[in-house]
Amino acid sequence: MMKLNQLIYALGICTLLWIIPSLVQASEFNFAVNPVIPDNQLDKEKSYFDLKLSPSQKQTLKVQLKNDTDKAVTIEASINSATTNLNGVVEYSQNAIKTDESLKYNLKDYATIEKEINLPAKSVVEVPVALTMPSEAFDGVMAGGITFKEKQAETKATSEEKGLAIKNEYSYVIALLMRENETVVEPKLNLLDVAANQVNARNVIEMTLQNPVSRYLNQLKLVGEITNKDNPEIKYSIDAQGLQMAPNSNFSYPVSLNGQKLEPGNYHLHLMAYGNKSDEGTVSVAGKDGKTLTFLNQWEFDKDFSISGELAKQYNKQDVTIEENDTSWLYWVIGLLLLIIALLIIFLIWKRKKQKDEKTNEEK
Repeated sequence: MMKLNQLIYALGICTLLWIIPSLVQASEFNFAVNPVIPDNQLDKEKSYFDLKLSPSQKQTLKVQLKNDTDKAVTIEASINSATTNLNGVVEYSQNAIKTDESLKYNLKDYATIEKEINLPAKSVVEVPVALTMPSEAFDGVMAGGITFKEKQAETKATSEEKGLAIKNEYSYVIALLMRENETVVEPKLNLLDVAANQVNARNVIEMTLQNPVSRYLNQLKLVGEITNKDNPEIKYSIDAQGLQMAPNSNFSYPVSLNGQKLEPGNYHLHLMAYGNKSDEGTVSVAGKDGKTLTFLNQWEFDKDFSISGELAKQYNKQDVTIEENDTSWLYWVIGLLLLIIALLIIFLIWKRKKQKDEKTNEEK
């Protein structure tokens, strides 16, 4: 499948999220994080917060920050609702992903933390996290995360640094789940839209899927095909598995065109989606390795969509993997050769005529 889907995010999200440093080894940090698990934790073996509270209940969590270095550290903290990125991976830290319209209770509105924490050298500080549950009763889970990141000193960039586009920032994230009961919410999946787009300057066709209920959709598998109704030879296959969606979130899964030009026309998407893989599942489908997978849930989608000529031309021009076959130079070469041949023929005719005239004059 496409390269974007082959990126591996080792976030341990299959079991929701452990305390993990993002994109870096622990040695890159000048501090450590440890959640203080409270009595109303549903599973005290978990290293993230999964709490059961009553409507309107208030509670103060504690997170322990430890600085073993010889210098003071300032930590920036934030709380965000869980979202799903385009690779089908749940994100718990701050990002640019828009919240889904189905999200009634955004966790960041019900949990607060100090934005900056001063952590002296060789010290341990307990940081409070204030929680307040919504006054209305609800089933399912509010999901999000608490992010801790070392504040970097502001320095003027050198001319060389200004040319760099990548800046590494490291953070710890602790998942925070809040619920009022353990009622199982029935899973649901919607197909919101299908449209052409670009990801990393590469042409894709995006399928926007929505999980509109307050539960995780785990081990999501997608199988399908996109066909051009005007030209059936143009088709793109879909086969992805091991995806996950956060509660009340959506994401636009990109189907790669693998360097092919985006062709304008009328298209049709046929998609089968399978969710919540389980040995007790009654829906069977072949996995990528050929082994049979069983799921608890299944959805089927069919949707027509169109790609305009103007949009296809724009994206094809911007796609860095498409090599433009500019043959205008070939016409110039052919034209030049024809001109040379024509001149050569004219020269030979002229020369032959001259020789003939000279011979005639000699005979006289």
